[in-house]
Amino acid sequence: MSHGADGSVLDVGRRTRTIPPALRRALLARDRQCRFPGCTARRCDAHHIEHWIDGGPTSLDNTALLCRTHHRAIHEGGFSLVREPDGTLTFFRPDGARLDPVPRLPILAMDGADPLGPTAARLRRAGIQIGRFTCAPREGYPFDIPWAIDVMRSPARDVDGSPLPQRAPTST
Repeated sequence: MSHGADGSVLDVGRRTRTIPPALRRALLARDRQCRFPGCTARRCDAHHIEHWIDGGPTSLDNTALLCRTHHRAIHEGGFSLVREPDGTLTFFRPDGARLDPVPRLPILAMDGADPLGPTAARLRRAGIQIGRFTCAPREGYPFDIPWAIDVMRSPARDVDGSPLPQRAPTST
């Protein structure tokens, strides 16, 4: 067994497949949530990266937190993951394509600044006012959901009607 500085168990080798409480605490402290790209679930299973049945040790380096949905996707859905030498996890789709990491959501400043201030200013310059009746039915007709979906699927345009620059796809 390998122990941490505080004496907690960090590696039990091949002895057992189950995750000891000390190893689970270390895993929770390191990962905090599901490690699948874009998932923020906090109720997670400990997953052996190299499966225990295939000789993978029960250690901190060979485990990662995955929510039940993504844990099942790895075991039954054909997804896979590997730990890179630098410790990062790389996930792959069933067809072998790499899943790009999803950037974390920005933390909004709590200094009293309006996080939507730049957007609100741009709308004001364009003469657009959004209020509590912006999406209210007009002339007795209900909100037109198909029209709204068509608008969202059309190419993005600025408030003056000019096309917004498209983000170039990232290649890996």
